[in-house]
Amino acid sequence: MVFSSITFLFYFLPITLTIYYIVPNKFKNIILLIVSLLFYFYGEPKYIWLIITSIIVTYLFGILIDKYKKKSKLFLILSIIVIVGLLMYFKYINFVIENVNLFISNQIDFIYVALPIGISFYTFQMVSYLIDVYKEEAKVQKNILKLAMYISLFPQLIAGPIVRYTTIEEQIEKRNYTFEKFSLGVRKFIIGLGKKVLIADVLAELNTIILGSNESSILYYWLYAISGMLQIYFDFSGYSDMAIGLGKMLGFEFLENFNYPYIATSITDFWRRWHISLSTWFRDYVYIPLGGNKVSPIKWFRNILIVWILTGLWHGAAWNFVIWGLYFGILLIIEKVFLQRILKKVPLILARIYTLFIVMISFILFNGDSVSHILQNIGGLFGISNLPIASKESLYYLKSYFMVIVIGIIGSTPIVKNVMGSKKAHKFMNCIEPIFLLFVLIVSTSYMIDGSFSPFLYFRF
Repeated sequence: MVFSSITFLFYFLPITLTIYYIVPNKFKNIILLIVSLLFYFYGEPKYIWLIITSIIVTYLFGILIDKYKKKSKLFLILSIIVIVGLLMYFKYINFVIENVNLFISNQIDFIYVALPIGISFYTFQMVSYLIDVYKEEAKVQKNILKLAMYISLFPQLIAGPIVRYTTIEEQIEKRNYTFEKFSLGVRKFIIGLGKKVLIADVLAELNTIILGSNESSILYYWLYAISGMLQIYFDFSGYSDMAIGLGKMLGFEFLENFNYPYIATSITDFWRRWHISLSTWFRDYVYIPLGGNKVSPIKWFRNILIVWILTGLWHGAAWNFVIWGLYFGILLIIEKVFLQRILKKVPLILARIYTLFIVMISFILFNGDSVSHILQNIGGLFGISNLPIASKESLYYLKSYFMVIVIGIIGSTPIVKNVMGSKKAHKFMNCIEPIFLLFVLIVSTSYMIDGSFSPFLYFRF
């Protein structure tokens, strides 16, 4: 079940909210646990045992880490081996077998195993909880049902953001419910829905057309690169907005996961703005424990590369993700050594163009099926193989999707927010915003009824 579906929007969500607000406060966590497990079961029935087992393991190790201080490090290591081991098996076993087979004559058979949805996200939540309990930055949760509710909470279960236990520790016990907070949640959810259905899904159509076309032109490759860049942003930030909005409706406050990353002035700045919950997770639980930048330059560069190889692998079990991670790791090292000083001195527009181009190339690496496919898509941007600048077909699709691309470009910046947030526009927005949100909801619903099923891109991670 996805948020941008009729089943979720008009059946699951209204029923859940009705029951949730009818029952007394002491039962709300139980209701959330039940509906969250039902939500997961609907989408992944055969792996419901896996998330329940993971929750039990996390609960037991949390108790052991808290109770036996002298052996807490041993229990932490064992817990990470078990929890991350499950992730490694389901996500990477065939990737390992494939690469081992390159070096041995007796080929190992692949293991048929499907990737459980959301496993990368809820695994990181469990690991961060256990580490925070070990470091005494979080109190151990002795009520297994409350811990299970935190891990399985349906708004962020499938594709994040990665909500740390310390962020909502107090909210698990006591949450504030106000009409204003609920309405802000509805607003956030509808905006996220519009991002996903009206922009990301429409740009996905363009990308599908381009990939299936035999036509080749420089314009076609630029259309593919730009639309792909916008698609992944509106798809994932749209999901994050919906998750944060749902959290508000239920009384929770989740941290923002995106902060206009396409206005970044460097790659360092970009990763402070893009998928914030993931980048800060790796910073706090991998980079800093390795020594961060408080070590010799060689070890500092090593730490950066380790983090980014792991970040790449987190996104998928394929070499293009490893290359994608190394690409960013190397660029970040270059920036930290000397380039960032130069970027601070050049005009902002040049720094932003540099960042956008680097990021655009990164998504070509990210989406590449093979090395040849990646090289073809990058080379096509520069007219390699004597490509024409444009073709009738590429001009037709540019004209057809021009408005969506322009809306996407404007919507990926804070221009609209700044204009509508001004004092002059305040009264106007109070009147027009409800109409606008209703319009987005109606049009998005129409698209969902007429369109085909379109899962969120990050479901596969």
